[in-house]
Amino acid sequence: MAEEQATKTDPAIPGGEPTSETTAAPAENAEKAAKPRKNGVTRSVSDELAENMKQGWADTERVDLAPIPQAGHTAERRAALSARFPGERLVIPAGRLKTRSNDTDYPFRAAVEYAYLTGDQSENGVLVLEPAGDTGHQATLYLLPRSDRENGEFWLSGQGELWVGRRTSLTEAERLYGLPVADVRTVPELLRSASGPVRLVRGHDATLQDALTDKVTAERDEELRVFLSEMRLVKDDFEIAQLTHACEATARGFEDVVRVLDRAKATSERYIEGTFFLRARVEGNDIGYGSICAAGPHATTLHWVRNDGQVRDGELLLLDAGVETTELYTADVTRTLPINGRFDALQKKIYDAVYEAQEAGIAAVRPGAKYRDFHEAAQRVLAERLVEWGLVEGPVERVLELGLQRRWTLHGTGHMLGLDVHDCAAARQETYVDGVLEPGMCLTVEPGLYFQLDDLTVPEEYRGIGVRIEDDILVTEDGNVNLSAQLPRTSDDVESWMAQLRG
Repeated sequence: MAEEQATKTDPAIPGGEPTSETTAAPAENAEKAAKPRKNGVTRSVSDELAENMKQGWADTERVDLAPIPQAGHTAERRAALSARFPGERLVIPAGRLKTRSNDTDYPFRAAVEYAYLTGDQSENGVLVLEPAGDTGHQATLYLLPRSDRENGEFWLSGQGELWVGRRTSLTEAERLYGLPVADVRTVPELLRSASGPVRLVRGHDATLQDALTDKVTAERDEELRVFLSEMRLVKDDFEIAQLTHACEATARGFEDVVRVLDRAKATSERYIEGTFFLRARVEGNDIGYGSICAAGPHATTLHWVRNDGQVRDGELLLLDAGVETTELYTADVTRTLPINGRFDALQKKIYDAVYEAQEAGIAAVRPGAKYRDFHEAAQRVLAERLVEWGLVEGPVERVLELGLQRRWTLHGTGHMLGLDVHDCAAARQETYVDGVLEPGMCLTVEPGLYFQLDDLTVPEEYRGIGVRIEDDILVTEDGNVNLSAQLPRTSDDVESWMAQLRG
């Protein structure tokens, strides 16, 4: 980050800082934007400079833009939403920037409902579906227009284009997204004056919630959120292509990690984290979730994201990471790797049991099967091994009935995948966990065994070993496809793959 950007230096005043008045709401208050402040003291911009900054700028409007690849799909999704809520105004916001600390913000990520229905990822954006009689709804996308050069917002505001980059014009956005686009600053008043039933996707834009306080109810809004979550249970062709790319890029990120394990041993798990992050940023938008780079006993902590531990020969590395594509679809893959390239006998025994459980789980993924089937298939295998090893008293049916295996298996065997790593989370239980698999659904299959360092119920040599294997599985018309099959899964194949990558 350039020094000026890092300190939010006002371009008009050496060392100056624009206020929160100008950084919080671009283009919303030209008068305030024209008065940058340093350390709380308002400083004027000379008339000569203000006039100079209005002039001499080339026209950058683009007329050669084609619709985004998913424009047809987003239109179909909006049509399905319209059919579900006839005669009601529907409001789906993208969300706003969130403060990380002081005057710095977190990177913006649009709300999944908004991105799913529009393909846009702009902060402050709002999709509004207005009832249109027998024709269903008229969808309008509301966005911030280009920065105003006449009032100086483009260079005096902390969110002006001179500071954070060019915005898409409203006309350009219409070409890209295939629907009418208007100025988002008109939305609060539009909603305050609206009549008739309204539903809002909550939790993303407090300004809109305030404008609709007397027009919406939590129960009705939740019905909208649930429907949009359930819409995403079955993926279309565009989404499947995105998830496929995410898995392919993730596999390359895992290869990157194996190649640098020697350097990680000289530093920490954070070298692994940084290595994978580089691949995610080069081939996608970001990581889809905090990478779990768990070496040694840290592998027994399900969501180990501190990633500050040592990487030691003779121990295992549990790497759970996923690349998020530029269109926000994420992979979610886990491999457990011997840091020195070879499993010892006990590590191999535990790893092979988890692999066998995953194979049983994947085999249960097919159209018409119950969603719970793959979890139960994997859990049965793990329970059988735990009984066989004498770690829990059988018979297996008793262990499963009482859930005794869960001391070491801990978690469910998978979840839906898509725009969220735990996608469709608002779906009703009867359509998700108690539902039936359909072609186009994408889910993870990820059994594991975890023997805590302080677990006195298992032999000492087990303690501190954690193993998980996770792949992203697409339900097809005649079974399933493993989208992350590029990465090896058997213990022998893992060792051969690591040896090849490390030369």
